Amino acid sequence: MKAEWKVSEKWDGCSIKKFVKGYCGLSTNLWKKIKWNGSVILNGVQIYNANIVVHVNDKVVCEWSEETDIIPSCIPLKIIYEDNTLLIIDKDEDMIIHPTSKTETNTLVNAISGYYKKNNQMSGIHPIYRLDRNTTGLIVVAKSAKLQYELSKEHGTIKREYLAVVEGRFKNKEGSIIYPIGRKEGSIIEWKVRDDGKEARTDYKVIEEKPSCTLLKLRLYTGRTHQIRVHMSFLGHPLIGDDLYGGNCSKLKRQALHSHHISFIHPDTGECMEFKSPMPDDMYEFFENE
Repeated sequence: MKAEWKVSEKWDGCSIKKFVKGYCGLSTNLWKKIKWNGSVILNGVQIYNANIVVHVNDKVVCEWSEETDIIPSCIPLKIIYEDNTLLIIDKDEDMIIHPTSKTETNTLVNAISGYYKKNNQMSGIHPIYRLDRNTTGLIVVAKSAKLQYELSKEHGTIKREYLAVVEGRFKNKEGSIIYPIGRKEGSIIEWKVRDDGKEARTDYKVIEEKPSCTLLKLRLYTGRTHQIRVHMSFLGHPLIGDDLYGGNCSKLKRQALHSHHISFIHPDTGECMEFKSPMPDDMYEFFENE
């Protein structure tokens, strides 16, 4: 895979790493892959120092190979849409996105690899964003790293809406939550609102209320880890079933969070793409019985 860009005035004087990750939208993992197993070329010269400064009209070229070491798994997938460049999948609960040292096979990426193998497809697997293990719903997967960074570069234009059931009732029926998020001290998995964290914005709107809980529609404007879960917990309205952030788990054994609606402009065709997934049965039954 090969991609090239020209440096604009906005990025004059920054490091090549900052330019490639910021302007071009490459993920940290992809940047590491390019650095160690690919090549970064500045104005025709291969470079090895990520801190080299770029200037206006410099030409930056990155080259890398697609993943080939994913273990295919025979796991059913709910494929909502597919074309030659991307997949839209409705993810089930209890499924992480990428393989880890502890979970090498039963992930979304392994399932897609198995689907490709079954259908004789030679495509890449590049999720545009992540969903937590027990968050259900829609996720966009690019079939090439090129499309991944094109969609990631335009991440602000990807409209992502979620449904959530949270504890308590809201005085203000809609609003914006704008609090920075960073790691919680002493924890490798928890995040928290903190002044030195990264910018994070979540908009919410009350859909329906019960005596002790509320159904919300939420829109993400940033993609911080556990963003909705952290923001809701910070407001005193943790998600039902969210044991990590203080939610009541007596009636629902996972966080009540569902990726409900996505829309974006297809980078290749210019077409407006829009998809919806209904609230899953466990969330619906819990809320209706409250």
